[in-house]
Amino acid sequence: MVHFRFLAGVLLYTFIVLFPQLCRGIRSIPTRETNTGAVEVPSGFRFAEAPDYRNGRDCPVSTTDGRSVSTCDPSLVHIAMTLDSEYLRGSIAAVHSVLKHASCPESIFFHFVAAEFDPASPRVLTQLVRSTFPSLNFKVYIFREDTVINLISSSIRQALENPLNYARNYLGDILDLCVDRVIYLDSDIVVVDDIHKLWNTALSGSRVIGAPEYCHANFTQYFTPVFWSDLAMSGTFSSARRKPCYFNTGGYGDGFGEVERREL
Repeated sequence: MVHFRFLAGVLLYTFIVLFPQLCRGIRSIPTRETNTGAVEVPSGFRFAEAPDYRNGRDCPVSTTDGRSVSTCDPSLVHIAMTLDSEYLRGSIAAVHSVLKHASCPESIFFHFVAAEFDPASPRVLTQLVRSTFPSLNFKVYIFREDTVINLISSSIRQALENPLNYARNYLGDILDLCVDRVIYLDSDIVVVDDIHKLWNTALSGSRVIGAPEYCHANFTQYFTPVFWSDLAMSGTFSSARRKPCYFNTGGYGDGFGEVERREL
């Protein structure tokens, strides 16, 4: 694993981890599906259709020759995000920010991971994304929550107990096999520069993950009072010999080939 500096134009707002009380504004009202299969969105909570973003003249030519874009197209930039009804507003804003500042928006493919039992079904979420971004290249994958639900520690904050938070750890298993590299973005991220610049940042040697490292975080908000009252667990952070650091999983580059998939 290696840490690298994200481009200055990419702002990572990790509010969910550090300041959950500030994230309430991006939470969405759950949608529901009618008997006719249409998406029913509560009054006052609808997304306007986004502009039709097009590639510039210097963008790579797609190998699909006008056909529907395939996830295996080598010219694509792959971005993975989770998609759920609670934080849908943030996800829509994140996608819009990526497309708006991208030099080659048609060369971007979004991989959305949705929970199996979200109040809004993956099909409904798919329809919402398509109605907002008619020309967007994307695919929705279903994450089985029982994969991790019994592995989540009771020592973490309640905000992190949602199984979908951990879907990012299984991207190598979830995404199509031909996708060997992806940029993961949280729903509370706004991109203000060309995502292609980040995509073109190479991971050297055998390193498969690139992420910003933080060693000055206040970890008191990460765990419950029960955790801190247990000297055996809280003692991990009290040693003068160890400076607690973490890498920000709200935005990182993940390169996984066949070897990494087999090892995982």
